[in-house]
Amino acid sequence: MTEGGHADLVAESKRRQSEDRPSIIRDISEARAHGDLSENAEYHAAKEQQSLNEGRIAELEELLTLAEIIDVQSLTGDTVKFGATVQIVNEDTDEEKTYQIVGDQEADVKKGKISISSPISRALIGKSEGDSIEVAAPGGAKAYEILSVKFI
Repeated sequence: MTEGGHADLVAESKRRQSEDRPSIIRDISEARAHGDLSENAEYHAAKEQQSLNEGRIAELEELLTLAEIIDVQSLTGDTVKFGATVQIVNEDTDEEKTYQIVGDQEADVKKGKISISSPISRALIGKSEGDSIEVAAPGGAKAYEILSVKFI
């Protein structure tokens, strides 16, 4: 994963442990004070939140333990690989898009970060500026041309 993706996961883990966990514990204590737990919806909702939060914390700890952090700025070359920021243009609509190829856990299309295992990434890997690719999409195949490949 990239350094930025690692930092985001560390921040999420710290937030879940230092803010969310104590808040959920307070919610459980409050709900418990309302009496009969068998029919207490607030208590059951808080316990479910606790379970989800603890599960995510465990998942984050595992991801961070196994993470291999790659400094994208130290990468070079003119072919697309992990960490590359690629500018492409749709050959049919002339719509330009810029994506960075990142690890699965840090992918966020709204931020222009796509997973290395996504169909478009798999089509881009190994290609260079000026190459054309074809990506199978739900609405049919789409053709793109690579305008630039950068490591920033």
